Amino acid sequence: MSKNIFWIVATKVKEGELENLKTLKEEMTEYTKTNEPGALKFEWFISSDDKYCHLFESYSDPPAAIVHMKSFGKNYAQRFMSILEVKNFTVYGEPTEELMKILNPLGVVILNPSGGFERS
Repeated sequence: MSKNIFWIVATKVKEGELENLKTLKEEMTEYTKTNEPGALKFEWFISSDDKYCHLFESYSDPPAAIVHMKSFGKNYAQRFMSILEVKNFTVYGEPTEELMKILNPLGVVILNPSGGFERS
């Protein structure tokens, strides 16, 4: 099995915050792409009625996910939470103890690998 860590964050867009979400989305995406080489995927999905937003993020390993979470906390967390209401945060993979210390306060659900395969 791979060392990849990925997660899906399901959110609801707060009333009147769609334009702020669009700005935040562009800023976070550019920052992550430029500054976090361990970020493999960083994708946003918005429902056709603009009420829901899901993020799909994939990292090469737990240290890369830690880098992201630290920069998110420092640069974006406050704005993110003022724009989006987190409904569900599911983490897939085997996070290290250090990553768990960062994720646990967020109320995440951790799903560990249980079988399957990965093509490269």
